[in-house]
Amino acid sequence: MLPFLAIFRHDLRILLKSWLLRSWFVAAALLTLLLLMASWAELRTAPLIASLMVPWLVFPWFVVVMVLGVNPLTGARSEALADGFLSRPIARHEYLLAIWAARVAVVLGNFAIVTAPAVCAAMLAKRTAPADHVTLYGVVASMTVVAVVLTLQVSLAFLMGTLLRKALLAVVALLFLWYPVNMVLHTFRLEAFSPITLSKTLPTLLRQSWHSGKTDLPSPASELEIEELRRQAATFLSVLSGGMAEEVPRQKPGFFDENPLREFSLTKVLFGYGVPAIVALGLALLAFWRRDL
Repeated sequence: MLPFLAIFRHDLRILLKSWLLRSWFVAAALLTLLLLMASWAELRTAPLIASLMVPWLVFPWFVVVMVLGVNPLTGARSEALADGFLSRPIARHEYLLAIWAARVAVVLGNFAIVTAPAVCAAMLAKRTAPADHVTLYGVVASMTVVAVVLTLQVSLAFLMGTLLRKALLAVVALLFLWYPVNMVLHTFRLEAFSPITLSKTLPTLLRQSWHSGKTDLPSPASELEIEELRRQAATFLSVLSGGMAEEVPRQKPGFFDENPLREFSLTKVLFGYGVPAIVALGLALLAFWRRDL
């Protein structure tokens, strides 16, 4: 356990001093602030909080997470560090698990530090947007789901970095695999496997309670139906008054309004992302154990 902690602390200190992590933290904080300010007076609480988590699930922070996960297994400095540690009585899996844990801790810590204050502000502040019932269980569950997806991304980056050994090639391969596969899975609306679909279902999870597991408010589709009825009523009254029927533009569904799900299976989603993360980490351990250093 002591070698694991030593490597973990050493790699964590290196990460905290890196320009990539500091730049990422500043960019993530600015983007979160911009998203919060842009939708503060319009979106309900659940879609507003969900919009803060979309950059972590879809784009752009996926690229940064992949770079952080790939680098320790491809850079010359890390190879020299690996030789130094592995020349001592330290198992290879201890070294790999330690640097993997350091990457996961940095990624999840950045996510929590940036997102948690914005979520609290959206829940507790008084806004002019329509009232929405967001539960504490829904917020904790949503952040847990995003954390599991980020862990999966780090594990996949570790696996590709171990297999390809070249950072640029590994990142390009991940980009060409991750997004096309997610688009295909999104077509079938599999929130347990596609982060794009998952991001659209987050408002449903945010409204769930611990006991019932069901949303307390009607789905966004019901709001669109009410808007359609209002449009038809306005047209009917215009005709009765002798005026011409004015074509009122239809309200286009937003990003989160296209979610047809009324229920959210947290267990299925956690298994859908957690199991591949464990498998990817296991394959990385196997490939790193068989590698000639």
